[in-house]
Amino acid sequence: MIPSRCVESTPEKGGLVLRRVGIFGWGIVAPRSPNVEAFARNLASSESWLSPFEGYGPNNFLVGHPEFSFEEYRDWINARFPSSRFRQLQEKMDPTTLYAVGSFIQSLGQNPGIEEELQRLGTQTHVYVGCGIGNVLTIQQSTLALDRAQRAWDRFWAERNPGMAAWWDKTPEERAATPDVPGDPATLPPEDRSDADRAWWHYWAGSCPDLRAYLAGLAEIEAMTVAGDVESGKMSLLKEKQRRFGQLQKRWGAPQPPWLAVSANVVWNLHNTPAAQISMLGRITGLAFAPVAACSTFGVALKLAMDAIERGEAKAVVVGATDPPPNTLSVGGFYSARVVSTDGTVSKPLTGMRGTHVAGGSALWIVGDLEHMTARGFKPLGMEPVAVGVSSDADHIITPSVDGPTEAMRQAFEASGIRPDEIATWDLHATATPGDYQEVHNLRSILPDSVLVTARKGTFGHGMSVAGGWELTAQYLGYEQGVLFPTPLSRGELNQQIAALHRDFVCDEAVPAPAGPAGKLSMGVGGINACVISRPWANR
Repeated sequence: MIPSRCVESTPEKGGLVLRRVGIFGWGIVAPRSPNVEAFARNLASSESWLSPFEGYGPNNFLVGHPEFSFEEYRDWINARFPSSRFRQLQEKMDPTTLYAVGSFIQSLGQNPGIEEELQRLGTQTHVYVGCGIGNVLTIQQSTLALDRAQRAWDRFWAERNPGMAAWWDKTPEERAATPDVPGDPATLPPEDRSDADRAWWHYWAGSCPDLRAYLAGLAEIEAMTVAGDVESGKMSLLKEKQRRFGQLQKRWGAPQPPWLAVSANVVWNLHNTPAAQISMLGRITGLAFAPVAACSTFGVALKLAMDAIERGEAKAVVVGATDPPPNTLSVGGFYSARVVSTDGTVSKPLTGMRGTHVAGGSALWIVGDLEHMTARGFKPLGMEPVAVGVSSDADHIITPSVDGPTEAMRQAFEASGIRPDEIATWDLHATATPGDYQEVHNLRSILPDSVLVTARKGTFGHGMSVAGGWELTAQYLGYEQGVLFPTPLSRGELNQQIAALHRDFVCDEAVPAPAGPAGKLSMGVGGINACVISRPWANR
């Protein structure tokens, strides 16, 4: 049977050909693992890579904090770009992008010459690299800076407003007759004073005559336009605007306007920035964008790449996912969603279902048309990705359904031409939440009891978009070495209800990789599912 996703009509060859893909480079940033080599070494141990979270001060959260130094990539960047480029990246890019850049540079190392081939292919090299919650660190830092600046700004202008002084001179009865004025913060309970203080000063700043005069002067400055030659005139204009703005600030003695407190890094670190930076650093001129599918991002990116190669639109695609390091917003958000463990110990999938652990880092693959890439001397890595099935639950934002993941699995099997009873091993999404039971139940409705199952989020935690990439790479690296790497799970910890559904799990000792194809399911927030079916290379 010819796998349906690989069939393409080729009149010039007089029939059908099988368009297969391979992995020709990969890179990893993960907890305890600054690169893919360290990742492979660490997988040989059953220890968890999680560590205490320090963002709140003392607390009971464990997280997967990536081990990473962008400095290690300075020489590679300096060899290709002016020395200022490294500094610009370091200063302007969020860790989410820097992790992806580091992983991309790593991915060029397994097959010498592949960097030049990606460039030679022109628009037939694409970049599909997504992220989960995006540039949350940059947003958080800019939000805090904006809040501080806004408070100072409002207080400065409010104190210059004669209306506020006149209001204080009114009798209590007269004040009560102006209900639009916010309440005096000093009269409120301590827990309410911060927000009330903000509202109080903001109200009086808004009606300050001096502020209106300041803004009129600022508008005159900003209304200046380029005179004469555009290229030379624009720099002169910017300098003149800056000079006049400085004079305006000095004349009024005003603090920094709040809009100037927001870093331009908010704009430079959009969801597509990791893909865009990879295209620029790799001099890749094909399509570069960010597929965003939460926990299923890596699988969805892989499917898009395989589809583009099948259609003949691309010969190679850089695919991947990247997430920021755990921070107070991401950890708190996951906790409020009731999916994060917080008892200070590792919560392992398939056990007590106490919740998962937030993690950050990246995983990137270079996927290529197998015939084209091997003809140019490049060797495929790991296993062969045969098909990816995708679906949506259309049901609940967090809780997985029965039909959605099952449909993604059905699609993957149909497209691959591989039967469920041929599957030797399967990697679960398994987040140490009650969804683990439903996932194993779904699995056993399709796969036989002989399948050997792995679940790895107790090892490195749960990256919102990258976890599936780590898990697939672990599966592929294991097959290269002929083993299924151990997990932190011990046999006695297995949840008894789950054990009643299936008993054959990889626990805290490595086992030989069974002969036959492998599967991997990811289930993303929002009900987005991706199922990847892979098989060992015949010569391994």
